[in-house]
Parts: sequence; structure tokens; C-alpha cells
Amino acid sequence: MQSLTDLALAPVYAAQALSVLARIERMPEAEGPRQGDAGQGAPLRLLILGDSSAAGVGVTHQSEALSGQMLHHLIKHNRVLWKLVARSGATSALACAMLRGQGKFDIAVLALGVNDVLRQTRTARFKQAQSALIKDLRMRHGVQHILVSAVPPLGAFEVFPDPLRSFLGRRALALDASLCELCALQAAQHVPFDLAPGPEWLARDGLHPGAALYAEWGKRMAGLALHNLS
Repeated sequence: MQSLTDLALAPVYAAQALSVLARIERMPEAEGPRQGDAGQGAPLRLLILGDSSAAGVGVTHQSEALSGQMLHHLIKHNRVLWKLVARSGATSALACAMLRGQGKFDIAVLALGVNDVLRQTRTARFKQAQSALIKDLRMRHGVQHILVSAVPPLGAFEVFPDPLRSFLGRRALALDASLCELCALQAAQHVPFDLAPGPEWLARDGLHPGAALYAEWGKRMAGLALHNLS
């Protein structure tokens, strides 16, 4: 439930959000393949599902993005049959629809939450959509291991001015706390965001990951995937 302060400041938040949208650079999704078969060894079926960060916004090619960086590490150990299902602006609810008909996988990596914060998805609805997504991955798509990226701490992103930044930060923390709780209940692995989102990690729009952050993120997710399979 929104506080009285947030309700009173709603017009300010709206005006600041419009200002950010007007000046922020619109960056395209990364080019390159979104599915493939690479590497040698035991087969590993990998799904990456998410929003603009999963789609590689912030870098030019998928080889630099989350999918490419995960593959860089995984193909040293496995034959990876991979698929990227991602769309800029995707919420957790939309991801459920995006998942339909996508086949069977061993490991799924989820990158969602920012758009739920920006669209002010209620915590209960967010948790419900994430729960449905995790259950669907297991029951219909055969996924054994689910790696869930934390909701980024938007309160630390300087592209947003205060008081909007503080408001988004509180919402992001609330959604991530519910996501962490859900992962514990449904045996999915919550992967924290523990890097300060400074310019060295971000794309030039100040919001999406840059090449360095994708490299670190991909390395971590690949390591967790291999650990779960060992």
C-alpha cells in the first residue's frame, strides 16, 4: 500500500518520470542469434527469459550480452542448446505469456522486475506472476534449476532524480524481498545484485547493463548453472 507521502508526491514522481523518459536514450536490443547449439560434451538445455536486460539492451551484439557471456563459459564444459526469449518492456506477467510453447529446458535464467517497478505492479500481483512463472517452468517445461536475477536496486541509479529515485528504490527493494521469499519457498535460486551500479558497469543511458556488467553477470550465472549440474 502506498504511504500518504507517496500519494502526495505522486504528481512529482509522474513529472520526473516523464522528464527521464524524454531525455534518456532509446537503445535497441542487441543484434545476433537468439537460439543455437554450441560446445561439446553432455547436453545442457538453457533458457534465458526476461526483459531488455536479457535482450542485451546496452551492447551491440548478443555475444556481449547475457546469453553470449553465459555461453562463453558453458561451452567449455557442455554442449549447450540454448534459447533467448526476451523483450524490452516485459513484466513478470508478460513473461508468462512469452514462455508458452518454448519447449523443454534443464536450466532457466530469469531477468525480470524493473518494468514491474516502473509500472507500479503491486507486490502481491508481482509475487503471483513470478510464482506462476516458476511453476510453469517446472511443470510444462521440465526445468530442474531456476536462477532468478534479483530486482535491480533502482534507488542507486543516478539516471533517476530524487524524490523519484527514492520511491523507485523502495518499490524495487519490496519486490525483491518478495521474490527472495518466493524463491526460498519454491526451491529456485535468487541471485543478488551486489554491484554498485556506477558508470563503469552501465551503458551510456545510465540504466541498462554495459559490456562489463553483462560479462560479470554471465560469468556468475554460468558458474551457478555448472554448480547446480555437478
